[in-house]
Amino acid sequence: MRIVIAGGHGQIALRLETLLAARGDEVAGIIRKAEQADALREAGAEPILLDLESASVEDVAAQLQGADAAVFAAGAGPGSGTDRKDSVDKGAAVLFADAAVQAGVRRFLVVSSMGADPKHEGSEVFDVYLRAKGAADEYVRGLAGLDWTILRPGMLTNDAGTGLVRLEAHTGRGPIPRDDVAAALAELLDTPATAGLTLELISGSAPVSVAVKSVAGN
Repeated sequence: MRIVIAGGHGQIALRLETLLAARGDEVAGIIRKAEQADALREAGAEPILLDLESASVEDVAAQLQGADAAVFAAGAGPGSGTDRKDSVDKGAAVLFADAAVQAGVRRFLVVSSMGADPKHEGSEVFDVYLRAKGAADEYVRGLAGLDWTILRPGMLTNDAGTGLVRLEAHTGRGPIPRDDVAAALAELLDTPATAGLTLELISGSAPVSVAVKSVAGN
C-alpha cells in the first residue's frame, strides 16, 4: 500500500512510518519544516514539505494522488495556543479529509483524542483542543467519500509498547504507549471492516491484532 500521513514528524507518526516501511508499504509523511525530513527518511518514509495551515485542498490532493490510505496524525502540540488548535487540530484535519475525497483516497484514519467533543465546555486551552478535535471528527464522519476510522487513544506515554491493548467504542480512561497506538493504526489500515467506527484505545490484555479483529466483527 501507499500511505500518506499528515503530521509526519509527530511522535506517533514516526513510529507508524517505521512499522509500515518495515513491512514493505510505501509511506510518505507531510511535514512543515525542511529540517524534519531526515527523521522521516530514517524511519523509511518519503518527506513531503507542505504547510497544512496555508495549503489549498488542491495542493494536498495532489500529494494524495495514487495513495491507498491517508492518516491524519497532525497536531498543534502542547505548547500551542487556542488559535492553532483551530487551524491545525480542526482546520488541517478538515482540509486533509476534503483532499482525500478529491483525490479518491477512501481509507482514512484519524488520530483523535479521548474526550473529543465539539460541545465540550470550558475555556482552557485543552478545552479548546477537545472541541477542535471533536469538530474535526464530526466533519470526517459526515463525508460519504471516506471509509473512515477514528482512533481516540488515552493518556499517551513513551513507555515501551507491550502489544496488549483494550480497543472498544468506550474503554474508560487509561494510559497507552505511543508504540501501541502506532501498532493499532497499522493494524486498522489492514482492516477495512473497521470503517465507520470511532474507537478508544488504552493498554489492556488483548494483542493488537486480536483487538482489531474483535471490533471489526461488531
